Amino acid sequence: MSLLVKSSKRGQTMVALEEGRLEYVGFSAHRLSLGETLPVNAGDKELCLVLLSGRVNIEGEGFDWQNLGDRQSVFDDKSPFAAYLPPGTTARVTALSDVQIAVCAAPGAQGYEPRLIRPEDCKRSVRGKGANTRYVCDILPDTSPAHSLLVVEVRTPSGHSSSYPPHKHDTDDLPHQSFLEETYYHQINPPQGFVFQRVYTDDRSIDQAMAVENSDLVVVPKGYHPVSVPYGYESYYLNVMAGPKRAWHFHNDPQHSWLLDL
Repeated sequence: MSLLVKSSKRGQTMVALEEGRLEYVGFSAHRLSLGETLPVNAGDKELCLVLLSGRVNIEGEGFDWQNLGDRQSVFDDKSPFAAYLPPGTTARVTALSDVQIAVCAAPGAQGYEPRLIRPEDCKRSVRGKGANTRYVCDILPDTSPAHSLLVVEVRTPSGHSSSYPPHKHDTDDLPHQSFLEETYYHQINPPQGFVFQRVYTDDRSIDQAMAVENSDLVVVPKGYHPVSVPYGYESYYLNVMAGPKRAWHFHNDPQHSWLLDL
């Protein structure tokens, strides 16, 4: 089965991970026009709504977050607004402009409250060096309250590589490595561009190389998963991770770990 989920140019849902495709991770991304609404029902999951672009109100029982959003594109040099919703939460997102919003899902548990994640709550950092430099924004890291969900966004400049050297997190062997499924939701600037992503395992039982276009989704059930960005285009991706333990510890591909010494 292909690990690439193609996006739709029409309709409110831009791309969605098929229900049951992964055990722990769920994902969808939506476009709304001014005045349109998106109903959200967490059910037995915990959710993180990430406002990719535009302005919204998010309303539900016990919370009413008004006029959120101050970036026009995921390529603005700004952190997003986001919202954490525990199991059993219902909410309504109302668009105050043209909007793009992602719904990230993972198994939930009781004991958490809905909360707004403001841009100033997100930790920003720079990883790598040279043509491996990329810009990271932690939206829901393992230091923030949640049961299993981890959410981070990454911008990678033109001609650079990302999630590189190739690494994986598919073995429950803490503290050396954690088991986390993952999805990559991609956007490209300018939007007619593409990036390349490979997903492969040591035994090559999975080995897929994909040309990924704007708003496509890549599914990473296990294995290494590097991204390369062609010259002239800029990459954005939103990562959603979840597994049996909420910790991010990865293992570099030993064939390529020499790159860390450059």
